[in-house]
Amino acid sequence: MQTIRGETNRALPRGRRRARAAVVPSRSTTTLGDKGSTTNTDDATLPLSRLTLGTMFFGASIPAQDAYQQLSYAYDHGVVAFDTAEMYPVPQSAATQGASERVLGAWLKANGARIKDEDVHVTTKVAGPGAMTWLRGGPTRLDGENIGTAIDGSLERLGRDRIDLLLLHWPDRYVPMFGADGYDVDLAYGAYCSFEEQLEGVERGVAAGKVGSWGLSNETAYGLARFCEVARARGWSKPTCVQNAYNLLCRTAESSLVEALHVEGVGLMAYSPLAMGLLGGAYTLDGASWSGEADKRLVKYRGRYAEAESRYGPKANVAEAVAAYVGVAREHGLAPVELALRFVLSHRFVGTAVVGAANVGQLEAQIAYARRGGLDETVLRRVDEVHRRFPNPCP
Repeated sequence: MQTIRGETNRALPRGRRRARAAVVPSRSTTTLGDKGSTTNTDDATLPLSRLTLGTMFFGASIPAQDAYQQLSYAYDHGVVAFDTAEMYPVPQSAATQGASERVLGAWLKANGARIKDEDVHVTTKVAGPGAMTWLRGGPTRLDGENIGTAIDGSLERLGRDRIDLLLLHWPDRYVPMFGADGYDVDLAYGAYCSFEEQLEGVERGVAAGKVGSWGLSNETAYGLARFCEVARARGWSKPTCVQNAYNLLCRTAESSLVEALHVEGVGLMAYSPLAMGLLGGAYTLDGASWSGEADKRLVKYRGRYAEAESRYGPKANVAEAVAAYVGVAREHGLAPVELALRFVLSHRFVGTAVVGAANVGQLEAQIAYARRGGLDETVLRRVDEVHRRFPNPCP
């Protein structure tokens, strides 16, 4: 099995490596590969593929048999990390909740003769407070009891004894997410589950051998710093990564989160590197909505997937920015998807990019692009020019 591995910006000229080095701990390594290779950041060790295959639509719009084909293709071509969540697939519903974990678990079981637990890295996520009444009543709190119940449920659906990486899917407290471009003090509320109580729930899972390592998702620099502070004070395990959106249209992580990642020795799992497909140039603006082929996600799930629409809806400068990045790709003989994915992989603070695909063909292309490494200095300069014109239209 050939594994996607190598320095995240190995293909970049020396000047670009020096320019990026300020946001990367010199003690870190970004050599990512099979389960034996790791991203070492201080005391946090996280085994990951160069890419992680997301399963967000498995068990719903992507039927089980099609999902099995993607999983097998990914594994056979070096992608050994898989990302799921207890609430998946999306759009979320009572009827389908947990189906993505079940699909992944069924594939692992069916391939047990050739794929051992130690050969793959499985990430799943505990849902934060929300309106999913079918999932522990909302959930209402991200407390120790809910975290413990979520761990046991995910293990059962996955058919595993341990979760390699457990993420807190979104914070218990108010934070600006999914398109919000600033912190609104009027929306903050004081009665949230404390950092200590959340971490205690995670630590019980670690101590019981049910969780290998843990991390955060949709989190801020402040949240990461506080969790690390509490972990140090209590002698508990630190988060090993943060899984946040990062792409050409959403580079907000660079303004503050990357500093916290650097100081704490934590890696970024970059989700939505293609901005829900926008950066592939597959959509056109039709009045106040995106238009495209019927099976495209922002068309197919219009009105049913609020998280995606609030971030990637047709807001000011989004269509203009997409057109500009597509133009940069064509200037340099790249496919728009290639430009978008390799941009993310050009940054050394990115440990892995979480990719999704509607079919094996799309997955094949993304794996091939990832093998080419980061973008060169000339292309990155053009990308930055567009970013200065249209900064973060999809925060």
